[in-house]
Amino acid sequence: MSSVRSLEAGDIEAVADLFQRLLRKTGKPAGNDLKTYLATVFLDSAAQGGKLHSKVHVREDGTVSGFLGVLPVEMEFEGRRLLAANCGTFVSDDRGTDPFAGARLLREVLSGPQDLSFSETSNDVSTDMWRTARATVLAPYSLEWLRILKPAAFALEAVASRLALARLARPVARLADAVITRGGNKQSWSHYTPLAGKADAFADAPASDDDAAEACRQLVRRFALRPSWERPVLEEMMRHAARKALHGERVQHVVKNRAGKVVGFYLYYGDAGGIGRVVQIMAEQGMEPIVIDCLLRNAHERGLVAIRGRTQPALLQAMIGKKCAFLHASSTVVHSRDPALLDAMTGGRAFLNGLAGEGWTRLIGDRFE
Repeated sequence: MSSVRSLEAGDIEAVADLFQRLLRKTGKPAGNDLKTYLATVFLDSAAQGGKLHSKVHVREDGTVSGFLGVLPVEMEFEGRRLLAANCGTFVSDDRGTDPFAGARLLREVLSGPQDLSFSETSNDVSTDMWRTARATVLAPYSLEWLRILKPAAFALEAVASRLALARLARPVARLADAVITRGGNKQSWSHYTPLAGKADAFADAPASDDDAAEACRQLVRRFALRPSWERPVLEEMMRHAARKALHGERVQHVVKNRAGKVVGFYLYYGDAGGIGRVVQIMAEQGMEPIVIDCLLRNAHERGLVAIRGRTQPALLQAMIGKKCAFLHASSTVVHSRDPALLDAMTGGRAFLNGLAGEGWTRLIGDRFE
């Protein structure tokens, strides 16, 4: 009979194989880089906390057929210290022969000692499982925003992701974008034009990991339910986030007012000619439009054709005013038996996704040798 148990060191090779086949969609065997990283993220984090563990589904013959990765997150709410289970990597190899394997994995994780559980990468199948377990889908946290910066080049990049030869037409796309944006004096849904505005009064500059960690610790305090990041933990997360080869160069900036006070932070990845991926935007209340303007201008100056990221309620209103399009790719789902915590999350008073989720790990966006 199949069973569910905590992840052990001897399971890493099988989990890495599941990751390669089911998430990366490749038949290449998992290398030592991936195996080592999975052990670092899911075994070492469990050893540090001791209370929460990733789970594996094991067939009757002892082979691993499923995995649900858990990252412990210390959080706080109204003076209370909380433990959250960030449920990330979720794979099951036996949907045909054992369709309830994934549900058993999830049920085992949700029965743990944590105060709340959440995932920011739940696909449609996983979301159905969460709903069955009486979880809540947070719609305002579950949208992807997209801002097109250079329309012709963006269209070309979308085609080139499936047909590499299309990139040969980049010079034509650049010419077309120059014509489209010529003489523009206002923002458009189809393209981006850098204009003078309030953001000009703010300093937007690269940040070291130390400075980024301190900025995040300050800016997260506006949220009722938030991670209680100890500085060493956050600095370690920043080191993990240093590399996402599949997404491009890291851009990590803080935004300061004229007095030198930090009012915002953003972290994204992207190269000229490509589509940028935002991991995090943070801002003091009321400063969201300024920080978003700084981000968009930076992406445009670096030659990106578009940039995308995940929504948060605190940013939604400002996003709408920036000519962003919205789509759904995966859901943010939450589970808790505490009505006050659920109220904070459904009311948009919680800091979730990005650095609070698994967006900082190399598992999203990096290449493993």
